[in-house]
Amino acid sequence: MDLVSGNPSAVSNIKPSNVQNSSSSAAAAVAVYAPSRYENQKRRDWNTFGQYLRNHRPPLSLSLCNGGNVLEFLRYLDQFGKTKVHNQTCPFFGLKNPPAPCPCPLRQAWGSLDALIGRLRAAYEEHGGKPEANPFGARTVRLYLREVRDFQAKARGVSYEKKRKRSNKAKLEPPPTGATQ
Repeated sequence: MDLVSGNPSAVSNIKPSNVQNSSSSAAAAVAVYAPSRYENQKRRDWNTFGQYLRNHRPPLSLSLCNGGNVLEFLRYLDQFGKTKVHNQTCPFFGLKNPPAPCPCPLRQAWGSLDALIGRLRAAYEEHGGKPEANPFGARTVRLYLREVRDFQAKARGVSYEKKRKRSNKAKLEPPPTGATQ
């Protein structure tokens, strides 16, 4: 699909010049015009954050944005969440599969927020921001994500344990004697 005109056949009508193998160059041209799913999502997230900053009262520029503004944005997004997160006073708090409905709020899942922040961190730097000034990498944002993860895990009775890394000893040990190679 041609991203400028929205015409799906426009990309297939590209005629490469100065190329011997037109089938491989057409594939390369499609790759240029068809961003990946991740790139599309990153662009949408970046545009959503920019719109949030413009609608903020008073409006904020990206250069004045800090970790606190990112937290406001994440809390704002909670209203559009689809994940039931039980309050501590809910009788189903800590149950993986509650037996009945409850009035607890729907919120953004931790994994969604974590992925969103990762995409926004990358987009910030792609748009000329300095890594050390990236508001999406601020300590307050990392702590907030950790709190959300831990609370949602407790609310659902699921633990997010860090996976242990395999030790390098297993890789460095020589094969047993008598083994054929």
